[in-house]
Order: sequence, then structure tokens, then C-alpha cells
Amino acid sequence: MLGLIVGLLLLIGWGVHEYWDHRRNRSKIPEIVHINGTRGKSSVTRLIAAGLRAGGNKVMAKTTGSAPRLIYPSGRETPIVRHFGSNIREQLKVIKFASRRNIDFLVLECMAVTPEYQWETEHRMVQSTVGVITNSRLDHLDVMGPGLRNVTLSMCNTIPHKGIVFTSEDKVFPLMKKVADREHTEFRYVDSSHITDEDMRGFNWIEHKDNVALALAVCERFNISREIALQGMYNSIPDIGATEIFLNKVAGKELYFAHSFAANDPDSTIVLINYIRSIYSDITSVAIVLNTRADRMYRSKQLTEMLEKEEFDGLFLIGDQELTIHNYATGHGIPAEKIFPLGWCKGDELVKEICTLDAEKILVFGIGNIGGNGGPIVDYFKARKC
Repeated sequence: MLGLIVGLLLLIGWGVHEYWDHRRNRSKIPEIVHINGTRGKSSVTRLIAAGLRAGGNKVMAKTTGSAPRLIYPSGRETPIVRHFGSNIREQLKVIKFASRRNIDFLVLECMAVTPEYQWETEHRMVQSTVGVITNSRLDHLDVMGPGLRNVTLSMCNTIPHKGIVFTSEDKVFPLMKKVADREHTEFRYVDSSHITDEDMRGFNWIEHKDNVALALAVCERFNISREIALQGMYNSIPDIGATEIFLNKVAGKELYFAHSFAANDPDSTIVLINYIRSIYSDITSVAIVLNTRADRMYRSKQLTEMLEKEEFDGLFLIGDQELTIHNYATGHGIPAEKIFPLGWCKGDELVKEICTLDAEKILVFGIGNIGGNGGPIVDYFKARKC
């Protein structure tokens, strides 16, 4: 019994010590920007950090997306190794690490998914001064759903108390604003209409105007000019999940592979596909490579339903659940002759099948998820780009 009491007291003592240690660490960082949202979090994190750095500030940043990274004030970055999986306590360690480096800004991508953890991360750990909610879309419905209202309210758990939040979300803006008002927080909608096509040509990867507009709004908040911030963003390193297009020439054909695995909800995916099609309007033949995963079946089915209304020449199913999605696709009206269930395959096997399409130039869209079979396919096309 005595041992139990002693153990309990030690546990309480450790908790109190950790609480005050974190408060001390947090107080050493003047500004923390906390980025949440369905899509674009990693990109916006990088863009904001780059813009703030270009303005002469000492900035650290951390992304959580396709491959977590810690970005130093110099712009150099290192991968974050997780030996025991993802845990929101990682944010405590990052804040402690950053607090020892006399920085001006810490830019953090939200790593929590469930509503409870999102609230815990912001209000107990991060305590940001500036928040960003990129957008709110139908994703992670198993933990944030069942509908858009629920997803939105979950995202709003990272709205800081008495701070300022920027968003490019217009559909559910009134609901977000209502939550922000309860937190006595200023809530601003950022319109991307002022971002020109000329502005976007400075990026050597496919970036989104909404992301750039949000990053510029945060930089403007800290008196960094548009020109300086944009130049910093152009010089930054894109996230591993950022959409890039790799041209491969194989057997007399030109394959333009668009790495769009990170845009893994239907709305984001279709916007990206249409945008890239507009850039390559002379190419009419389209191949879709859908990476299926056993732990992402709902997402694969969502994307399959999306493809019902799209025009394409071939649907190439790779990964773990190609046969299940093949049956699901035919059940939703996609002709069986357009479907190629390949399973877990290598890049050369995939290319061989794509080259059976009757066209000299083919736009190839990789969608679904970069995890599993997606990553090796991206590596294959990237290593052979012309």
C-alpha cells in the first residue's frame, strides 16, 4: 500500500514538473503559428516559414504530412524519426527544442486528427498566437464525421484563444466564425483572387493559389512585403507530397506522370486533375493510377465514386486491395475493360500496362495515397524524368 502511495505521489510530481517545464519552454517563443485543415497543411506550413524567413526572422517549422520534417532557421531540414508511431506529445518535444534556440517564430502543422486531441494540442500544448485553417472537407469521417459540420467543428478545436485565424474556407465560414467569436479570436477569410498566374509561375512545383494567399496573409500580419515573402516561398523546398510532374519517354510514348497522391480526398483530387489538364490541354489521353490500401478503403471507394463522372482511358489499380476496388468500380458503372487490377507492382510493370493505351502522349495521375505502393511509384518516375 505504501509503495502504491509513493508511486502515485511520484507520478503527480512528475506531471506537475512537466507542466511547468512546458510553460517555461512555451514562454520563450514569441509567436507560434498553428496550421490545421483538411488539405494543404504541409504546403502552407512551408510557405509561411519561408516567407517569414525571407523577412529576416529566425524561424523554425515542423511538418507532419507525407513525411514529417523539422525545418531549421537556415532552411535546412531533417526527417523526424518515430520509433513508436505518431503521438501528439511530439509537439511538446518540438516546442522544447525550439525554445532553446532563441527563435522569433515556430510554425507547426497540426498532427492531431480526433476532435479531442485537436483541442488538447492547441489549448494545452501549442497555445498559438496565429491560427490557420486551410479548408474543411469530407475526410477522416471515421473519427471526425459523419458530415461536413462535424469535420469543421473538429478543425475549430485548434482556434486559439484571443488570437487571430486565417482561412480560405468559404462554404462553412459562418460556422467557423461563430466558434472564433466564442474564443474572442479575430477570424479572417482570405480570398485568393489577387494571386495571379504570374505569381504562380515562380514555383517549380504545382502549388495552389489558396495556399499562397494564406501564407501571404500571415506574412503581411508581421509586416513582410508581398514581394519579399513570395521570393522566399519560391526558394523554399516543397513538401514530399507536393504535386510534381515527371516526363518519362518510353517505347516511343511520352508519359507525363502527375504525383498527386497527397491530394487524397475527392474534392482536392478533382480540382488538381482539372488544373493539370488545363495546363496540358493538348494531351487528351488520361490514365488514373489509384493506390489502394487496406487501411484506407473508405478513401479508395470515395475516389472510385468520383471517377464515375470523369473521362479517362484507363484505371490502373495498385497496392493492397485492387480486386476489391475493381469490383466496386464495375458496380459503380466504370467499364471493366478500362480497369487494370495490378496489385502491388513495380514502376516498370505499371508503365508497361499504361503503354498499352492507344496514344503517344498520356497524362498519368497518381491518386489515393503516397503510403504503401505509392511512394515507390513516385520514386520510379522521378528517377527517370527527362
